Amino acid sequence: MDLSKVVSISGKPGLYLIKSQAIGRIIVESVIDGKCMPAFAHDRMSSLEEISIFSVDEDRPLKEVFKSIHEKMGDHIDFDPKKASNDQLRAKFLEVMPDYDQDAVYPSDMKKVFQWYQMLMDKNLLDFTEEAEPEAEASETPTEEKEN
Repeated sequence: MDLSKVVSISGKPGLYLIKSQAIGRIIVESVIDGKCMPAFAHDRMSSLEEISIFSVDEDRPLKEVFKSIHEKMGDHIDFDPKKASNDQLRAKFLEVMPDYDQDAVYPSDMKKVFQWYQMLMDKNLLDFTEEAEPEAEASETPTEEKEN
């Protein structure tokens, strides 16, 4: 799962896919409606690959949190994050990330994580099978080296 081409733009709803780059701007496509538009250098953009969630020990990359949501809830989350109360959001987030920093992760952050997850799953932009194969191959390689 490559989240480096998926960005969040401050002040704009939803997520965007980077389509191309030009001088001083990039062309992005809305995940929500598929419309393309320019995003400029002054827009605050965050790649989902670079976003992490505070935990008690060390920060966890967003893709690990997405993977945990997928393991616990499947392809579709079982509640509406927009309508959920803060207590409900905390309880659901605790299910998928029991070690999150309860002082640093706000309900608004939890709501975004769940909304982004569902948005990406609905558009088939998250694939959790890709990661399992390279990890299995990587774990086999050191074993073979030890035997030789």
